[in-house]
Amino acid sequence: MIRAYKFLMRPTVGQTIALGEMLRDHCSLYNGALQERRDAYRHPSKTSVKYGQQSGQLKDIRAFDPERQGRWSFSSQQATLRRLDKAFAGFFRRIKAGDTPGYPRFRGVNWFDTVDFPKDGDGCRWDSTPHDPVTRVRLQGVGHVKVNQHRPVVGKVKTVSVKREGRKWFVVLTVEQPRPEPLPATGSVVGIDLGIASFLTDSNGVHVPNPRHARKAAAKLEAAQQALSRFPRCKAKNRTRNHQRAVEKVAALHGKVRRQRLDHAHKTALGLVREHDFIAHEDLKIRNMSKAPKPKPDPETPGVFLPNGAAAKAGLNRSIADAGWGGVFLAILNAKAESAGREVMAVDPRNTSRGCPECGHTARENRPTQEKFHCVSCGHRAHADTVGALNVLRAGLVRRDANQA
Repeated sequence: MIRAYKFLMRPTVGQTIALGEMLRDHCSLYNGALQERRDAYRHPSKTSVKYGQQSGQLKDIRAFDPERQGRWSFSSQQATLRRLDKAFAGFFRRIKAGDTPGYPRFRGVNWFDTVDFPKDGDGCRWDSTPHDPVTRVRLQGVGHVKVNQHRPVVGKVKTVSVKREGRKWFVVLTVEQPRPEPLPATGSVVGIDLGIASFLTDSNGVHVPNPRHARKAAAKLEAAQQALSRFPRCKAKNRTRNHQRAVEKVAALHGKVRRQRLDHAHKTALGLVREHDFIAHEDLKIRNMSKAPKPKPDPETPGVFLPNGAAAKAGLNRSIADAGWGGVFLAILNAKAESAGREVMAVDPRNTSRGCPECGHTARENRPTQEKFHCVSCGHRAHADTVGALNVLRAGLVRRDANQA
C-alpha cells in the first residue's frame, strides 16, 4: 500500500533562498507552458499542445537559460508540466460532464508552493547522509537540507515533494510498504450520523462534541483580517514588512485551525476504527448542502429582491465547512479503515432521521424539533441524531449483505 509521510525541513538561510528560487522557476515554467497552450489554440489553426510536445522542449529551455531553468532537476520540471496537463484534463472532463469547467489559471509565486520529484534518486535523495545522526534530504540546486524526522519511514520511498507553508518548508514522501496486519475483530458494528450540534452521533447513542475550531478563532481571525485590510492590494514583491507580517498572521491563524481540524478528525476516526469492524455513514453531498440559495426577484418591483434566507444559509455553510465532514473526516476514516482491515459503507441519507427504528413509519412529523424524535405512529421517543445513526446502520448492513450475496 502507499502511505505519505510529512516532515518539517530546517534549511539554512542560503538553502531557504534557493528553495524560493526553485519554486519561482517552476512557477515560471508552469505559466509559460500554459501561455503556449493558450496561444496555440487561439491561432486560426486551433492547434492543441500536449504534454509530450512541451516535455520535448525542456532540453532547449534548460540550455537557453542555464542560470535558472538549467539549475533544477529535469524530472521535477517534467512533473510540473504533467501538473499542467492534469489541470487541462480535469477542465475537459468537467466540460464533458456538464459541470463548471474552471479553465486552468496562471499561478502567482505565492500560489505555487509545491515541487514534485517523481523518483527518489533522480534530482533528490532521501536520507542522503546516512552516516550523519541528522536526517537530510538532498535536492538538486539546493543541497543537503536538514529534516526533522519525528518518526521512522517504513518501506521504499517512491516520490519526494517539497512544500512551502508560510515561512515553513516541508518534505512529503510517498512510500510503498507492505499492507499492515488487520486489527483483531471486535464483532461490533456501528452507524454514524454527522451533524452540526454534535460532530457525530453513533447508533449506540454516543455523541462526539463539535469542536468548532473556526468559530473559536473567529475573533482573532477578524482582527487579523481587519489589520490586513488597511494595506492596499499589491504584488508580494511590493509589500512592506508590516504588510507582509499582516499577511503571515492571517495565514498562521488559518493554518492553526486547519491543523486542529485534522487532529480532531484523525483521533475521532482512529477511535471508530479500533472499536468497530463495520462503520456505516451517510453519503453526504457536501457541495449541494452548502450551495447558496437562489435570489428571489420581486415581481412587483424590478431590480428588487425578496428575502431568501441567504444570511442564515451563510451561517450554516460556515458551520458545515468548519466541521469538515467530507474533505477531511470521511477521507481519513476510509484511509484508516483500509489500513486496519475494517469496512466502511456509505448509504443514502434520505429519510434517515424521519424513519422510526421501531415500527418503520416515515413522516416529517416524526421530527418535531432538531433534536427530538417522536413517532406519530407508535409513540417511540429518542434523540433525532441517534435515530438517524440507527437507520444508517441498518441501511449499511442491508447493503453489505446484498453486496456479499
